[in-house]
Amino acid sequence: MLRLLTRTQKPLWLRAYSTNNFSKVLKSADEAVKDIPSNSKLLVGGFGLCGIPENLIAALNKNTHVKGLTVVSNNAGVTNFGLGLLLQTRQVKRMIASYVGENKEFEKQYLNGDLEVELTPQGSLAERVRAGGSGIPAFYTPTAYGTLIQEGKLPIKYDKNGKVEIYSKPREVREFNGQKYIMEEGITGDFAFVKAWKGDEEGNLIFRGSARNFNPVMAKAAKCTIAEVEEIVPVGTLDPDQIHLPGVYVHRLIKGEHYEKRIEKLTVSSDGKESENTDSPAAKRREKIVRRAAKEFKDGDYVNLGIGMPMAASNYVEEGVNLKLQSENGILGLGPYPQRGQEDPDMINAGKETVTLTTGASTFASDESFSLIRGSHIDLTILGALQVSRKGDLANWMVPRKMVKGPGGAMDLVAAKNTKVIVTMEHVDKNGNAKIVDDCDLPLTGVGCVDTIITDLCVFQVNKEGLILTELANGVTVDEVKQKTGCDFKIAPTLDTF
Repeated sequence: MLRLLTRTQKPLWLRAYSTNNFSKVLKSADEAVKDIPSNSKLLVGGFGLCGIPENLIAALNKNTHVKGLTVVSNNAGVTNFGLGLLLQTRQVKRMIASYVGENKEFEKQYLNGDLEVELTPQGSLAERVRAGGSGIPAFYTPTAYGTLIQEGKLPIKYDKNGKVEIYSKPREVREFNGQKYIMEEGITGDFAFVKAWKGDEEGNLIFRGSARNFNPVMAKAAKCTIAEVEEIVPVGTLDPDQIHLPGVYVHRLIKGEHYEKRIEKLTVSSDGKESENTDSPAAKRREKIVRRAAKEFKDGDYVNLGIGMPMAASNYVEEGVNLKLQSENGILGLGPYPQRGQEDPDMINAGKETVTLTTGASTFASDESFSLIRGSHIDLTILGALQVSRKGDLANWMVPRKMVKGPGGAMDLVAAKNTKVIVTMEHVDKNGNAKIVDDCDLPLTGVGCVDTIITDLCVFQVNKEGLILTELANGVTVDEVKQKTGCDFKIAPTLDTF
């Protein structure tokens, strides 16, 4: 006979380590995870490989009898490290994540129908977990309105024949002050794995650099939070004003036995070795685009730059223009790549690259970072694109059944009401097909969100009536732009050149 628990009773796996009778500090990761049952919902901190609870994941990976896990994490590590280990042993049934990233095993299992994947915009993921931990069942956000996520057409699981077996749930839509919002539900979990730099015996935690990311918010939303730290200190050692996460959220604490702290993309300042032929036609096209994009920066702007060409625009900031660069994983005041040998695995940008900080920079958690974004505190964002429509719709995250990287933070960035959105891209794809079209036929990132398009051929401004050609690249004619653009556009009375 099944005996129901009363409101005041805790499940056995949680009562076993109740802090009323036992210390939170355990001897090992193996001991901390030994009672996690199959079919648990597990919240895991980290961003890429930065700040991941690698000892706890490795310990759970030993318990191969634990199956059917639902794992909530921004991404899933790489094939042979972090959460990728749990995917290899087929311990995970469903991933709720923002970004598939470079984990080929993750992408392969999803496309082959072996793994359920609920792709969620990065800011919505952070806020859903924050809401769950705060006792808020649901909230409204402009992020992902008009996309497959809102429509309930995002494939969660394919069958072996490549047909969609499970679709996402459609989101409720409401209008507030003339803008459309969708409802997202809060997320909670049975267990959380988080990693901090330092903790005391009461479970008070301090994080370091960009390794804070999703860790604090995951800790707050689980029934049983297990934290691993690099150092455990006596109670009273930590300055109360410096504690990032109060110990009330932490139920078990271990000192990690070993940390690899792998760097996913080691990136350093130029040491005289050219990594790319800067005389190649492709390199010249990209440089032309980013040099023009840099002219959009205004002194004092708070700016978010996407991976690739958008980030390269920061190399061409005009003299006298001072920017504060923001990175979605929790940095304001992003600096240049470090000198060789000075790289820090706890300091990466949204592209998982090693970076430094500028004077006056700040670091914070992912939920705080997306409050900056959705609250329109960022003046300008520059993104890449697969397609842009004449109405300013953007598609940049998915090619169905071929490329699935995940929405990441782009859907949140383009949904911010007062943030200027600039797209930088080559005018046509590698097959010569137009990337500026009447209507996008790829899954949308945002609707009517693009303000300016900068390509290797020209600059378009976007308004309610469509596209206006305002600038041409040197040597490019209007006829060439017409030939390589998949929609009609208007031409400004005076065309500048760049």
